[in-house]
Amino acid sequence: MNDVHTYERDPDGYLYDPRARTAMAGFAGEAGSDDDGGDLRAFEASAAVRTACHAVERLRAHGSEGRGVSAGAVDLLIRLAVSERGISIGELARAAGVSPRNVTGLVDTLERDGLARRVPDAGDRRSVLAEITPAGRAWVDGFRTPSRLAMKALFQGFAPEELVVLRDLCLRLAANQQRLAAHLRQIGPQT
Repeated sequence: MNDVHTYERDPDGYLYDPRARTAMAGFAGEAGSDDDGGDLRAFEASAAVRTACHAVERLRAHGSEGRGVSAGAVDLLIRLAVSERGISIGELARAAGVSPRNVTGLVDTLERDGLARRVPDAGDRRSVLAEITPAGRAWVDGFRTPSRLAMKALFQGFAPEELVVLRDLCLRLAANQQRLAAHLRQIGPQT
């Protein structure tokens, strides 16, 4: 299977995916688009974000699973490694943007592998925290250098200012999605 995509440049010099453009143009349709092509640009941008997200996740998965830990578990280990005390399952879920059930499964796996453990919350006897173990810290330390090299390769050719803009754009998308989700929860299901 050929995983290499060929991208082209538009008249302004910006990269685009011709296959995504064709698919998104067909999906957006002329009747539903505004005069300046904004709908198509939004659909293409969404497809490009998904493509970039998949590229980052494939790289992370390749690096982490070769070390016996899923990409989701790596996120938790990194969060636990910088925590002065343990972190609740709920806090981990909110920080990672996943369900508490998902985090529980990841913590179970990390605990089984000796990389994290559950401990009582000194501030709330009813609560349990997850914390990193010495073996987990060693794992994170061993993963740091290959991760730095992978990120350097992935973001090759990006100026520091571009990385800041990319971060800002991605987080603006996430903030818009959060606002939309809150609005949809507020108005309830539509029939």
